[in-house]
Amino acid sequence: MDPITAVTHADPYPYYACLRARAGLVFDPGLGLWLASSAAAVAAVLAHPECRVRPPHEPVPRAIAHGAAGRVFARLMRMNDGERQRCPRAAIEPGLQQVHGEEIGQRVTALLPGLPNDLGARLQHCQFRLPVAVVAGLLGFSAQQLPAIAERVADFVACLSPASSQAQLDAAHRAAEQLSRDFTALLGQTPGSPLLQRIVKGFGAEDRDTLIANLIGLLSQTFEASAGLIGNSLCALLKDRHLLAELRAAPSRVDELLAEVQRHDPPVQNTRRFVVAPCTVAGVSLEPGDGVLVLLAAANRDPQLNPEPDRLLLDRQARRSVSFGSGRHQCPGQALALSIASAVVGALVRHSNLEQPLGWTYKPSLNGRIPLFHPLPESR
Repeated sequence: MDPITAVTHADPYPYYACLRARAGLVFDPGLGLWLASSAAAVAAVLAHPECRVRPPHEPVPRAIAHGAAGRVFARLMRMNDGERQRCPRAAIEPGLQQVHGEEIGQRVTALLPGLPNDLGARLQHCQFRLPVAVVAGLLGFSAQQLPAIAERVADFVACLSPASSQAQLDAAHRAAEQLSRDFTALLGQTPGSPLLQRIVKGFGAEDRDTLIANLIGLLSQTFEASAGLIGNSLCALLKDRHLLAELRAAPSRVDELLAEVQRHDPPVQNTRRFVVAPCTVAGVSLEPGDGVLVLLAAANRDPQLNPEPDRLLLDRQARRSVSFGSGRHQCPGQALALSIASAVVGALVRHSNLEQPLGWTYKPSLNGRIPLFHPLPESR
């Protein structure tokens, strides 16, 4: 196992504990990257101004640099530092914080009748398509448009993975072009949805291409992060039938489950930072061009961050987590993501036969931990 293959391993956490025991930043010659695995080292890297989200020589991945997906990527706030990150964030974050959980629950409920009957297909739809449909609906797309928007987002997110094939990249470029047209049409409608109005107002003089790119980014971030969070919460329930029974008896505890799962088995296991100037981080001297693999999942289970870190405790006191990042790049939609995932998992607990024997494998990924469910052979 290495820090990349650990992401999709059945249980990577003992391995992460071994990495943490080495403390500080440790160089991995096989990957050619520094590893930050302890809570202190992860916090230091995420906070350091010389550790950026993209290498200066390659602000957009070469594979998509000359297409529509690359043009969107170049403007995403989460793929930039400085003003190109701060300005879009300042426009989008306040609007997201004003979305109420009650409205999210209503939108999830409205989408439930369209779910597949097959349990495996139902779970996958709830992981990937349903959260995107909720956010797209909040932005003002009609119910009839939601399935197509979700499919285009699914195609677009392929461009974010270095492991994507040329066919997937071609589909991502087409999806980026169509999503740009979709948002251009949506922005031409008046009045827009309350959320869209707040975001547009926040952008002020920002150019329309940056606005549209970050609206696409809002949907693309929803896609895989929600899929992992919902999926890993379901894994926790499938492993512990007593916990499933507890949630059915006390549905309000679903929020506590999601809050703990995002710490205990997070959907995004690692992220990267690239050094742009000589600096010292966690006691290690770094040079321009150095890369750091930031092991968020390892830090979450650092005893310095949370006592009894390997236990999944719904009533955990003073829970601390870096799953959504920290500092200037902390996810602006954290509360929204947790609300959507909570509503979806709550609906599945109430309305799906989770007693059916299910297995899962993890979607191939370099940083996302996303289970894909399937019926076990003996259950057929």
